Order: sequence, then C-alpha cells, then structure tokens
Amino acid sequence: MEHEEISDGAPRSGVATYVVEAVVAALLLIIGLVVVFEARKLGAGWTSDGPGSGYFPFFIGVIITISGAGILYQALLGKNRNTEVFVDSVQLKRVLSVLVPASVYVLCITFVGLYVASAIYIALFMIVLGKYSWVKSVIAALAVNTVFFCMFEVWFKVPLFKGALDPLRFLGY
Repeated sequence: MEHEEISDGAPRSGVATYVVEAVVAALLLIIGLVVVFEARKLGAGWTSDGPGSGYFPFFIGVIITISGAGILYQALLGKNRNTEVFVDSVQLKRVLSVLVPASVYVLCITFVGLYVASAIYIALFMIVLGKYSWVKSVIAALAVNTVFFCMFEVWFKVPLFKGALDPLRFLGY
C-alpha cells in the first residue's frame, strides 16, 4: 500500500499505479500467449491457397504478447515507475456506485427485457444518484422508454429483447 497526501492534507492510501499496470500487462501477456498457441492449432502457416486460418490471429497474438511483456517490464523495472495511488476509497466508491447498478441492469435485461429494465434503471439512477424526486424520475424513465419502444418496435419494426418474463406481451409486440 502506498500513501500520498491529497489537497486537504489527509493521506491517500491504496494500490500503486505501477502494480495495477503490471497486473493488466500480465493479463495481456497471458491473452497474447493463448491467442498464439490457439492460432498455431488452427494453422498459422502459409498454405498452397494462401495464409492458413490461424495466420493473422497468430501475428495479432504475437503483437499482444510483445506489448504485454513491454508494459510489464516498464511497470516493474522501468526508471519512471508510477508510484502514485491508482485509486483511493472515495474514487472507488464513485466508480462502484455506477458499475454495480449497471451490472444489475444487465442481469435484469435477461428477465424483464430491455425496455422495463431500462425504465427501472433510469428512474433509480435519477432518484439515488441524481437526487431527483421519484415523480420526475418515473416520468422521465417512462417517457424515454416509450419513445424508444415506439421508435424501434412500431416505426422501424425492429424488435428488441423483451426478456424471459416478457412483461410487455400485453402490448402485442
């Protein structure tokens, strides 16, 4: 854990940026190696018809592997390692306050579909994070999703996912 001072004098603690960079670089390195080995299985060489099916993925994997190794080297052994705190608890809470509801929203789409999940998401986001009244939030959420429903389902005749429970089946779409 690294510590540094913030503007009000309180120390910031958290994981150093170079550690996060090293972890991401290691993941890139692993992904690149997997792509290289899988591309070789497909046939990364040149055939009588031209490049094999793994030819281009092989070289993309090589580029990813080299990039990951270079970033890993710079993060761990480079002269200009960034030792500043990557994210402190206040910043992490802000990010999670958006990431967690977005993840729940994506899961809800599976059950209640895009329109209903989006209406709930917009309304709750406005109430909890935007501090709007529940009446304004519900009206805005319903208005936005009604416009999208009309645009996609009625005018463009492009059906969007309604979910396993299909709560809008009564509309005939």
